[in-house]
Amino acid sequence: MRSLGQRIELLGVLAHPVRIRILEELTRGVKCVSDFEDFLEISQPNISQHLGLLRNHGVIDFYMDGRLRCYFLVDPIIPDLLEILKTDYHKSLPAPSCCPVTKKGSYPGKRRR
Repeated sequence: MRSLGQRIELLGVLAHPVRIRILEELTRGVKCVSDFEDFLEISQPNISQHLGLLRNHGVIDFYMDGRLRCYFLVDPIIPDLLEILKTDYHKSLPAPSCCPVTKKGSYPGKRRR
């Protein structure tokens, strides 16, 4: 089981649009750096930095095929997290009818933001 610190660190590593797109591609199968260059509009060194960060945190790994580095997912939670992030929720959670401790008060109907 991941500690709270490990969970927070994983979310921090994932919290970048390029890394999310890389991981979405890797859920479809093994990819090489040149595959990422085809759809990401950033330089190869920048792609390699993102791949390195994901690898250093144990999210992905690679194997060598000649001169190519072929990347693949290692962490089994990643496909689940990506699916959750894609989910479109149409409703909010229901508001409480009263305070669970004092059993008094009532929800006024509008949430403060």
